[in-house]
Amino acid sequence: MAEKPQSGELFGIPYNFERPSFRRMLSAYWQPEEGMLVEKPFGIGYTLNLANWRSWVVLAVAGLMLYVGSDDGGTADEEEEEPVEVIVD
Repeated sequence: MAEKPQSGELFGIPYNFERPSFRRMLSAYWQPEEGMLVEKPFGIGYTLNLANWRSWVVLAVAGLMLYVGSDDGGTADEEEEEPVEVIVD
């Protein structure tokens, strides 16, 4: 029986299931010659290239969204509301 390939492309999406080395993991996230997205060192798909300034913009926007989303979002008026009594005839 033939052994299945550990890396390649399927429908244009890269995959790599070879055991990653420490050097390959570090070099995958820092590739100055490449664009914003690079192939993942392990798994399926793409990841951010931290050598590209656009990746830092994406990370900053995502961090800002997490920061704003973790806020209560409630105001003082909402906290002071009392229950409403409903009378049905």
